[in-house]
Amino acid sequence: MEAGGEVFRALADPTRRALLDSLFSRDGQTLNELCASFPEMTRFGVMKHLGVLAEANLVITARQGRVKRHYLNPVPIEQVANRWIGKYAARFTAALVGLDEQLAVDQEAGTRREESA
Repeated sequence: MEAGGEVFRALADPTRRALLDSLFSRDGQTLNELCASFPEMTRFGVMKHLGVLAEANLVITARQGRVKRHYLNPVPIEQVANRWIGKYAARFTAALVGLDEQLAVDQEAGTRREESA
């Protein structure tokens, strides 16, 4: 599969994105904790989605005694962003940052004028 293909495949499913969001909000959850966040799914379903995320290296599992904890690995997402989004958006984001900075300067100047009036 093409570099980043596993990441795109993993991110294509809304349930897997929700699992990543759950790990983002509280990293190091157990399978039981993740299952509690998705009561509409079976334990096997959550495990299957975690397997796809692990294949894409988006989730890392670490055993602590008898407990397995799942951790978010944001590196593959950053790599995809750098490869696919960064090069296309660089010109536009630079322009938007400049516009944002100019708006902040203009807003500050307008606030000072109102205060002095």
